[in-house]
Amino acid sequence: MKKIGILGSGVVAKTLGSGFLKHGYEVMLGTRSAEKLDEWKSENSDGQVGSFTEAAAFGDIVVVAVKGSVAKSALEATGAENFNGKIVIDTTNPIGDTAPENGVIGFFTDQNDSLMEQLQRAFPDAKFVKAWNSIGSAFMVNPDFGSEKPAMFICGNDDDARKEVSEILVQFGFEVEDMGMAEAARAIEPLCMLWCIPGFQDGSWNHAFRLLKK
Repeated sequence: MKKIGILGSGVVAKTLGSGFLKHGYEVMLGTRSAEKLDEWKSENSDGQVGSFTEAAAFGDIVVVAVKGSVAKSALEATGAENFNGKIVIDTTNPIGDTAPENGVIGFFTDQNDSLMEQLQRAFPDAKFVKAWNSIGSAFMVNPDFGSEKPAMFICGNDDDARKEVSEILVQFGFEVEDMGMAEAARAIEPLCMLWCIPGFQDGSWNHAFRLLKK
């Protein structure tokens, strides 16, 4: 089973780290401040903690779980050689620093580009796949919505990478909706906006998307 390197020490990184461990993967979380992961490490004794560079080098698959506004600089500081030829699962969203307007968060990208496309252009030898950006952290690992599985929309330029990420997402309890090439991230990333509106408007964060087919 492949090793997973996760860049980040926030709730998404810790949740996915615990999820991958649950499913039998070896995991290393990368952070700039190891003390932020002391509690996670105490609860996940099989998990490892290192620097961003160490985690990226460790992982056969790398998960980017940092704030979208610092994703590119974090990857640059980590070193492109640690991503070349690898699947890089991009969980980020291009959320800006402005306050939500009537429940709608602002993006620093426009509708004709996406953060994942920007990352793919900056690291052309990595195999980026967008995933886990349109659901709350509480539901990222085997979420329970009764008899229905939530959809997880993915995209990326490498067919084999999307297939492998799809298999992981099935393990994690999702019905995968493969939207194809990286340009689809222009539509997938704004799902974060839609997902957040009920939360900011009425405090409801317990929902997920599903694509109905006939």
